[in-house]
Amino acid sequence: MANHKSSLKRIRQDKKKTLHNRYYAKTMRNAVRKLRAITDKEEALKMYPTVQKMLDKLAKTKIIHKNKASNLKSGLCKHIAKLA
Repeated sequence: MANHKSSLKRIRQDKKKTLHNRYYAKTMRNAVRKLRAITDKEEALKMYPTVQKMLDKLAKTKIIHKNKASNLKSGLCKHIAKLA
């Protein structure tokens, strides 16, 4: 257990940030899963900009790495391109 006031505060802040980051990362994963499950191209094209925006925001706030966001976006583009 921490002894310093500042380290106790840091622990409290870390818990709060972890919960916050976990929520947004999980929301992002669900959105990507939902987009990958779509079989209709028009519906996927409508949903893609919102998922792309979400990925960019999470990369900007460093919840996910920028390369991970890029990899996910390109993979989703390939998925959408395959749809008939």
